[in-house]
Order: sequence, then structure tokens, then C-alpha cells
Amino acid sequence: MQTFVNTDSKVIAVDFDGTIVEHKYPAIGKEMLFAFATLKELQKKGHKLILWTFRAGDTLTEAVEFCRKNGVEFYAVNRNYPEEVMSDSISRKINADIFIDDRNVGGFLGWSDVWQTLHPEGGEFLHQLRNEEAHHNYNKPEGSIFKKLFGKK
Repeated sequence: MQTFVNTDSKVIAVDFDGTIVEHKYPAIGKEMLFAFATLKELQKKGHKLILWTFRAGDTLTEAVEFCRKNGVEFYAVNRNYPEEVMSDSISRKINADIFIDDRNVGGFLGWSDVWQTLHPEGGEFLHQLRNEEAHHNYNKPEGSIFKKLFGKK
């Protein structure tokens, strides 16, 4: 397992329903334990948080306002950066370093585990890549296993 430590600011995309709050869509559920406390601490560490949610229109406005009332304002909402103009030519996939979502394989870790994974003992940023190769597969070197397996002989 590859591990790297980086104190630079990261872009973290965070889901709303089932992650920040209990899943009650289109209503807003109760806050998940430690959600806002953890998000605020991540912001204090310099991370940029993007709210990345299925919600749109009024339900999105309600979610953003709910977070604001609980002390969290996002760097961007359903966009890569605040000024981004969405169109059919822009992918809906967010360019984030980390995604926090209840739909992860294995489900949502819980905010305490999210914090301990990213900042163990409250210290430096720590994110363990279980498959580092998957994070760089768009820039494979000539001798890569992918080329050996699927390339021409």
C-alpha cells in the first residue's frame, strides 16, 4: 500500500444526502455525527471543499443554506470552481483529489474515520492510496503492465 504525506491544500468533493446529513431526500435529514465539525476542521487545514450532490434547484439551495447555517460555506457547489459556467461540453465529474460519499464501495466511513484517515492525530494530511497505479493510469510509461497485457507484441 502506497502512502504519501502532503500538507498542501486538497480539493475535497463532499456529498450531501447520506454523508453530511441522514438520507431523507428531498427533505434534509439530521446532521451525521461530527459532519460539520469535521468539515470546518478540514477548511481550517486549508482544504477546498466542493459540495457535490444530486440536488439541484430549490433542494440544492436548501442544502447550501443548511450548511451555511451550520458554519460551512463551500468553495464551489456542483462545480470545479465558483466561476465555472456549466454547459453540455463540460463533464459533470468534479476534478477533486478526494471524494467523501456514502455511495463509496463499503459505504460511508463516518466523519470520525474520515478525519483520522486524512489527518491522523490531528497532524499532517495523510491519504493512503490503495492502488496508486489507478490514480495515474492516464499517463502510463511504455513498460507498464497495461501495455504488456493489452499492447501489441
